Amino acid sequence: MKNKFYTYCLASLMATSLLVSCDDELNGLQPFVEGNPETFFNSVSSFQNGVDGIYSQFWNYYSSPGSGLQALPDILADNVILAQSGRRSNEDYYDYRYNPNTGGAVPLYWSEAYEAVNAANLVIGQIDNLADGPEKNNILGQALAARAIAHFDLARIFAMIPTQSPDANNSPGIVYLKVEDGDTGDPFAEPARETVASNYAEIIGDLEQAAQLIGNENGEGRLDRDAVYGMLSRVYLYNGDYQLAIDAADEVAEGVVDATVEGALLDVYEDTSNEGVIIEWSVNTSSESGFNNVGVLYSQTTAPDTRSEYVIDYEFFNSIDPNDLRLEVMQYDATFEGNNYNAVRKFLGEPGQVNGRVDIKVLRAAEVVLNKAEAQYELNQGANALATLNTLRDVRYSSYTGGESGQALEDAIQFERRVELSFEGHRFFDLKRRGEAVERSNNGDIQDGSGTPPEFLTLPAGDFKFQLPIPIDEINANPNMNQNSGY
Repeated sequence: MKNKFYTYCLASLMATSLLVSCDDELNGLQPFVEGNPETFFNSVSSFQNGVDGIYSQFWNYYSSPGSGLQALPDILADNVILAQSGRRSNEDYYDYRYNPNTGGAVPLYWSEAYEAVNAANLVIGQIDNLADGPEKNNILGQALAARAIAHFDLARIFAMIPTQSPDANNSPGIVYLKVEDGDTGDPFAEPARETVASNYAEIIGDLEQAAQLIGNENGEGRLDRDAVYGMLSRVYLYNGDYQLAIDAADEVAEGVVDATVEGALLDVYEDTSNEGVIIEWSVNTSSESGFNNVGVLYSQTTAPDTRSEYVIDYEFFNSIDPNDLRLEVMQYDATFEGNNYNAVRKFLGEPGQVNGRVDIKVLRAAEVVLNKAEAQYELNQGANALATLNTLRDVRYSSYTGGESGQALEDAIQFERRVELSFEGHRFFDLKRRGEAVERSNNGDIQDGSGTPPEFLTLPAGDFKFQLPIPIDEINANPNMNQNSGY
């Protein structure tokens, strides 16, 4: 099923312990504004409204038109290049000039992800208001999974990843805000950072518990069993738990999109199909608000021209096989001020639209297949890894050679991952968790490779910039919060 997350209104407990209310016209929901979850959470429907409020926080930091997590990891890596004719948005991040005072992504991710955590903890802390049974379990499962996902995002952004280096597990992680049944937490606490190992143990613990509680089918708009196991396949891979990643992938029922049918994959990115989508953040796309125009991180279009912010790297684009059916969703020819560009087509818009207003594909079945193939390779199961990889390639190419083994197979898995998940917020994290450098080509931004090349071509493996800085406001507010090394 597709998990499409519409924006609901819920007052979320913020890091400052204040309560905020939302526009009560959104979806007809009545938010609680008194700050008393003990009286608000008194029925299954009120608890589900609370869970739906968590999902809106994810939308806030994945889709922000300025620095959304859907795009920034590609901007930080080597899939795209800054278009000189654009607005130069996120240039401080593209050029690795970010620091604790940099606006945009750094404070956005920190504050919005922790608001999602706090909203989840409000639900978890009052869950015993419900009678024992499947409905209570399902609510708790959703909240636990959401809490894990928000912490996972924080950990991979601001801390090392366990597979990144031999000492990553003992390095500073993030604060894992956790409450138990009947607990509301201490809004005045000044917690210190935990270790990366501790963070991943708690993330996995929440997800594994959620998997035993959550419903198989929660309907469009909510996490379910496939979503939890799909996310577990990703987190286990990041943690180096390769057999567990394989086992979790095998629990996911969704298949990949059969892109051999003309336009099938394009339908997914134009939101007319949900085939193969396991988790998706969304708001009501009929809204006039520009806040949900996630595609503007890559371009803005006023017919007949497109003003690109970032375009596909020339070398990357030309490494893709012409028989690759994904080309139709990755690239389109764009013209601005007389120059032609390889513009990003994903997130361009729904059919007939070029407003960038589409849903965010957080986790797809194709990623789960690639997680499994990589884990099998890491366990020296080459034949199995090749067979798994081919289940994806069979529906992504009109023809291909295949048959790789050894290093060639590992390279093929990583290349297919780069292409399949391009522009969806994975590339920087994939290089980071594998302990690899960002190595950009020296080509320019124009379609033929001419134009202006990147100012910085390489971010060396292990560079401190792979961990974004803790926002300066957090450092100033909490004396126990230590800054990342190098900043």
